[in-house]
Amino acid sequence: MSTLDFIIALFCRIDEAMQGVNKRKNAQLYPSELVTIACLWALKGGSTRAFYRWLKRDYLCLFPHLTERTRLFRAIAKHREWAMVFLCEQTFFSIADSFSIELIHPRREGRSDKQIGKKGKSNGRWIVGAKFVALINQYGLISDWDYDSANVADNAFDESVIGCHESGEEGTCTFSDNGFHRSKKRGGDPSNLVICQRGQRNERMLVETVFSLLTGVLHLKRLYQRVWDYLEARLGFTVAVYNLLVLWDGLVTDDNGRTRLSIAEFAL
Repeated sequence: MSTLDFIIALFCRIDEAMQGVNKRKNAQLYPSELVTIACLWALKGGSTRAFYRWLKRDYLCLFPHLTERTRLFRAIAKHREWAMVFLCEQTFFSIADSFSIELIHPRREGRSDKQIGKKGKSNGRWIVGAKFVALINQYGLISDWDYDSANVADNAFDESVIGCHESGEEGTCTFSDNGFHRSKKRGGDPSNLVICQRGQRNERMLVETVFSLLTGVLHLKRLYQRVWDYLEARLGFTVAVYNLLVLWDGLVTDDNGRTRLSIAEFAL
């Protein structure tokens, strides 16, 4: 499948999911067009300038009403809530884990008064950036997410990501590591949270495959955003395009019921 055919097919899937969202009278792009561009931005990675040059040079025929670069990305940031349409449902069990994102080199910390993100540790080294926390269902799809500065502890996301998914159905639970544990003095753990020790619940390793795809295909480990709204938009549409690509040909499972996650063929 050529890149042109892929963009058309991606637009059709997005347009079908966004049938209830109407176009404003003074808007140049339809919501489905804007979300498609935002998903392509998340998939291709790099800076907004490089992405815009690529889009305008090679695929202006698909987006004839493409607006000026800064106006386009302001619109993407303004309508970042549209990415929530593509979140998947929670399943019998979920997995919660964190993913650190580097925004600037630690040597550049504090040079700008408008700096977003703070210093934290990732894989044994210091970074200055943000922390992305994902809630992944048993098929490897992302059902919820949140973010904050890199210095924030994982258990600060219990209420925003895990607590809001407490279910009344028996047996539903969320597996996580000790980083998400909170003492009783600090409110305790959500009732659906299961803290797993090392070597327990090997199904949690599914999250490592997901984060590997977010790093290798969707370039999430190193971002260039310098404003929280734009960073939130980038994260939201990264999750949206990830879920769309995993479900592109339907879920593929092996004899043991494990999902085969592969989106490398869609890399731009």
